[in-house]
Amino acid sequence: MKSFMDKDFLLSTETAKHLYHDFAADLPIIDYHCHLNPQEIYEDRRFENITQVWLGGDHYKWRLMRAVGVDERFITGDAPDREKFQKWAETISLAIGNPLFHWSHLELKNYFGYEGVLSGETAEEVWQLCNEKLKGLSARKLIAGSNVKALCTTDDPADSLEWHEKLTGDPSFDVKVLPSYRPDKALGIEKADYLEYLKRLGNIQSFAQLEETLKERLSFFVSLGCRVSDHGLEAVPYVPATDAEVEAIFQKRLSGKIPTEMEQKQFKTVLLLALGREYHRLGVVMQLHFGVIRDNSSRVFKALGPDAGIDSIGDPFSVKDLAAFLNTLDETDELPKTILYSLNPNDNAAIETVMACFQGGCFGKLQHGSAWWFNDHKSGMREQLTSLANEGMLCTFVGMLTDSRSFLSYARHEYFRRILCDLIGGWVENGEYSNDLETLKTIVEGICYRNARRYSGTPSSPGKNTCRLPLTQCVLTRMRLSSAGYSVKSTFPAAKISKIE
Repeated sequence: MKSFMDKDFLLSTETAKHLYHDFAADLPIIDYHCHLNPQEIYEDRRFENITQVWLGGDHYKWRLMRAVGVDERFITGDAPDREKFQKWAETISLAIGNPLFHWSHLELKNYFGYEGVLSGETAEEVWQLCNEKLKGLSARKLIAGSNVKALCTTDDPADSLEWHEKLTGDPSFDVKVLPSYRPDKALGIEKADYLEYLKRLGNIQSFAQLEETLKERLSFFVSLGCRVSDHGLEAVPYVPATDAEVEAIFQKRLSGKIPTEMEQKQFKTVLLLALGREYHRLGVVMQLHFGVIRDNSSRVFKALGPDAGIDSIGDPFSVKDLAAFLNTLDETDELPKTILYSLNPNDNAAIETVMACFQGGCFGKLQHGSAWWFNDHKSGMREQLTSLANEGMLCTFVGMLTDSRSFLSYARHEYFRRILCDLIGGWVENGEYSNDLETLKTIVEGICYRNARRYSGTPSSPGKNTCRLPLTQCVLTRMRLSSAGYSVKSTFPAAKISKIE
């Protein structure tokens, strides 16, 4: 029997252990999608106790507590922090097979040095240990101590970005905290508060004015280092419309009427395409998250609002609509680097086969994003990685993200790296891939860190690719140059190599 979550946790072969401990474990982190609060980072927030840093806003944990019948008072209510922690300790000890059991114990070990098992019986011991350790920790120390080099927060176009501006001018913190452009509210024409949002965005009186305002805000985001956008969608829309049609839809909404479902799709299609073209022009990565149904419980939503743990996996997406959307941008050579995520794991192969149709011009231009939300567990990660390897080039993958509001969530990168190394190590030991350690090192380091660093880096010129897809026989040479920090741009037979800063 293996020891509980020891140094070889999740590593089932000698090759897997070698790949993880020697190549993956100590790599820095590029967190290209998270929900950390930039104000808390700038102000270097300190936490009074483990409940504040661990349970506040974490709807993953809330769902488990509700599942075992914990009263809402101990979840999101007014119960004392110590009592909330006790209920969580009693819950997590029963969560066999759930990734939260693994994440929680990795976090306790990595940040607080706790090697035991959290339960109702050990709750007081862990409470005292963590709270003592927290006296010497803060938001910035937790980030820097996790070896994070850059992180991308989630920001609305109407946000002032004042905290990002302050962080940019603060030489005491060398982790790059960059804004991400998240215009979901601008696309949510069907929402009850849409008109109020338009007032916040500006005095918007036409669709053309909305589009121009969003472009202006994107340019401002880019001036503060934004390299990534993000869109949370139920599905990728594709119902084209003329300028006159979309203007009429917008004016209908300004008059107080809710557009029909078809009109909503037309509006979103036109606006999302316009943003996609602007992302390409400015060299911003487009992330599309879809396949989710939000706020299923109206009772809980009325009490707590969004992000309360009442979202679920949605229906499989329309492959035809996604392909048409990407093609519309691609046919004018305005398709930006794009990362696609579906919350429905049944969509894995479809995503990979569609995105393969639009690859080229850059190393891994289109990406199948990491197993997301309800899929970022052992089996979900292995399924996504295996499917990507089956249908495409796993070596180009940009790897893991936290997608979290917690400063302790960087343990998820360790979890991902262990699963990745175990998967690849198994292939090697099963004779499915050669035991070429130099190539394996390049692949593992690329997926865990270097690909994301390269992918989100500033392009050589706006709207241009930073590399051209090499000929097959040149792939490994380029990967090795990239892993050493070099950018390769070429058209056969000439090549231009320059250092990435």
